[in-house]
Amino acid sequence: MNQRSATHPEPDMRASSEARDQLCINTIRMLSIDAVQKADSGHPGMPMGAATMAYVLWTRHLRHNPKNPAWPDRDRFVLSAGHGSMLLYGLLFLTGYDLALDDIEQFRQWNSRTPGHPEHGLTPGVEVTTGPLGQGFGNSVGLAIAERWLAATFNRPDHDVVDHCTYVIASDGDLMEGVASEAASLAGTLKLGRLIVLYDANRITLSATTNVTFTEDVGRRFEAYGWHVQRIDGLDPAAVDAALALARADEDRPSLIIARTHIGYGSPHKQDTWHAHGEPLGAEEVRLTKRALGWPEDRAFYVPDDALHMFRRSVAAGAELEKAWRQRIDAYRTAHSDMADRFARALSGELPAGWESRLPAFTTADGDMATRDAGGKVLDALASVVPNLIGGSADLDPSTRSALKGCGDFESPQAETNATDWPTQGAAGGPWGYEGRNVHYGLREHAMAAILTGAALHGGLLPFGATFLAFSDYMRPAIRLAALSRARVTYIWTHDSIALGEDGPTHQPVEQLAGLRAMPNLIVMRPSDATETVEAWRVALAHAAGPVGLVLTRQKLPVIDRKKYSPASGLARGAYVLADGDGSAPQVILIATGSEVSIALEAHERLARDGIRSRVVSMPCWKLFDAQPQSYRDAVLPPGVSARVSIEAASPFGWERYVGREGAIIGLNRFGASAPGPTLMRELGFSPEHLVETAKAMLKKGAAS
Repeated sequence: MNQRSATHPEPDMRASSEARDQLCINTIRMLSIDAVQKADSGHPGMPMGAATMAYVLWTRHLRHNPKNPAWPDRDRFVLSAGHGSMLLYGLLFLTGYDLALDDIEQFRQWNSRTPGHPEHGLTPGVEVTTGPLGQGFGNSVGLAIAERWLAATFNRPDHDVVDHCTYVIASDGDLMEGVASEAASLAGTLKLGRLIVLYDANRITLSATTNVTFTEDVGRRFEAYGWHVQRIDGLDPAAVDAALALARADEDRPSLIIARTHIGYGSPHKQDTWHAHGEPLGAEEVRLTKRALGWPEDRAFYVPDDALHMFRRSVAAGAELEKAWRQRIDAYRTAHSDMADRFARALSGELPAGWESRLPAFTTADGDMATRDAGGKVLDALASVVPNLIGGSADLDPSTRSALKGCGDFESPQAETNATDWPTQGAAGGPWGYEGRNVHYGLREHAMAAILTGAALHGGLLPFGATFLAFSDYMRPAIRLAALSRARVTYIWTHDSIALGEDGPTHQPVEQLAGLRAMPNLIVMRPSDATETVEAWRVALAHAAGPVGLVLTRQKLPVIDRKKYSPASGLARGAYVLADGDGSAPQVILIATGSEVSIALEAHERLARDGIRSRVVSMPCWKLFDAQPQSYRDAVLPPGVSARVSIEAASPFGWERYVGREGAIIGLNRFGASAPGPTLMRELGFSPEHLVETAKAMLKKGAAS
C-alpha cells in the first residue's frame, strides 16, 4: 500500500517487537536523510543518532494528542538541538499531526512548514522556537515552572487538572552553552521533578570532537546541581524506556539521561564524524546507509505501512488521554466552579474583567517619582487583580521594584528554607511552595529570559522579568527568540541611562535602546513619568502579539501636570503632542522620551518666553507610532515643519527618521562616566539650556537659508 494512504493495515504481528521497533526507528532516520539530501542542506547526523530515544519517548511515554496540539495538559517536548529539526518533523508527520509527507519533502524551502530550525506558531506541534543552542533547554525550565505553578494553584484533592511533564532532547552543544548551565542550576534548586532531559551524547560538534572542547564530567556537574542522573546506551530501546520510567518516577529532582549515541548512525563513512553534522550525506552515502540498515536503496521518502501504523496509534491514544482529562475538568467544574472559571481564563490568556480599574492614578501632588517606583506601584495593583501575573528579577527586585508584595516566593515545598529565616528584602512574603508568584532567578539574566519565553508559551501564566537595561545584553539571544515566537512576555528594564550616575559606564546603557528597537515584534516603551508608566503597563499587559520591554528610570522625575498638558493615554499610539504653542503651527518640534521629556517641557516654556512657538512630542514607543495611520503621524509631526530636535540620553542611531535631514539629534556617541547623575546629564548636553540653544541655532540656520 502507498505510504500516503489514509488507511493502514495492522502490522505483521509475526515480526518480533524488536524488529518492529527497528523498522520505526529507521523510518525516522530515512525521512531525515532523504529530506536533507533533497534540500541539499541540513543536519542529518543528529536525527540518525537520536532516533531511538525519540521513538521510545514519543510512542511509549509522551502524553500528547496529535489532533489537538494545543491540549492544555499534554506533555511538552522541546528539541533544544534544533538543528536536528527533521527528527521532530518526522515524528510529527508519523504520529499524525497536521503535517503531510509533502511538507517533509519541502524541508527548508520557501513558504514550507518545515523550516531549517523549529519555529513555534508555524509548524503544528512545535512548542518553542529552537536552534541557537541552549535556548530550548532554558525554555524547558520555563515550561516546567509553568506546570508546577498551575498545578499548585489549581489542583485540588482528587482533582488533578494539571499533571504533565516537559521532555527535552539536548546535544553536546546545548550543554556547553552558558544559558543551559544557568537554567539547569535553577531547575535543580527549584526541584523541578517534571523536567526530563535526554542528552544526546554523540561527542561530535560542528568542527571537532568533544575531547577537544568538552571533557568535563557532565553527569557529576548535573548531580551537583541537584539533578537525577542516569547513563545509558542511547541506541538500546529497552534502556531508554527504563530510564524514562525511572526519571518520571522521581518527583523531587529534574532528570538528565545521558544517552551515548552515534552521530550519523548507519552511515558507513560519516558515522561519528563532524561531516554528518551539518551537510547532506551525499547521494552515494545515502544509498550505502540504506543498504547498511536494510532499507530499499532506490526509494526516497519511503514510509512502510507497518511503521506508519505503529506511529499512528498515537492518534487514538491521544484522543483517549484528552477525553479522560476533559472528564476530570467536568468533575472539577462541578466541585470547584469558581476555580474552574479562573483556570479557563488563565489558559485563554484573557484578563479579568475590570482589571484596568485597579491601575493607580498619579498627579503632581504625589511629588517627583522614579518611573521604577511608579512601575512597582502598578505591579502591586495588578497583582491583586491578575492572579496569574508571575515574575521575578535577576537578584534585583529591591532595585527594579518588581517584587509582588504578599504573593509569596515560587519554591519547591521541599526547599531548605522556612519563614523564620527567609529574607524579607524583596517583600515577597516568604515561601509559598510552587504557588508563590515571585520567582528568584538569581544572577542569571540569560536563563531568566529563556525561562520567561517557555513559561509564556506554555500558557496559563503572564510572566515578567526584571533587571537593569545595561544587562539586557545578557538576555538578548533569548529576547530575540521571544520576539520571533511572539511570546507574551514583559521585560522590566530599569536604570535606563547615564542619569543613574555614580555606578559609571559599566552600568549606564547607551546603545541598548537602539538595538532593542531594531528587533522585530518587540515593543519597547520608555515612559516619561509616573502617568505614562501606568499607561505603559496598560499596553504591556493587554499586548498578546509579542514581548514588551518597559524602560524605567532610577532617578526621580516630575509627575507631568496632565491638566496643563495632554493626557498620558497618548502613549498607546507611540507618540503624541504633549505640549503646543498658541494654536498656530509650531516653528520647532522637540521630540523626547523618558526622563528627557521633562527637559523638553522646560525648554518649551523658555522658548515661549522668547516668542518662539515650539511643540513637545513625547515618543515613548517608536513601533507603536510607526504603526499609526499616516494621517495621525503627520498630525503629530507635520511634514511642513523641518525644524525638529530629538533629545534622548542614548545612542542617536535611528532618530534621523523622525527629525529628518535638516533636524538635530541630541544623543550619546560615547559611554558615560562615574559622577552624580545630574552632573552627567548637564555635562553631556541633556539640559533645557542646551536644547534651547540647539533649537534656536536650527531656526537661525533655517532663516539664513
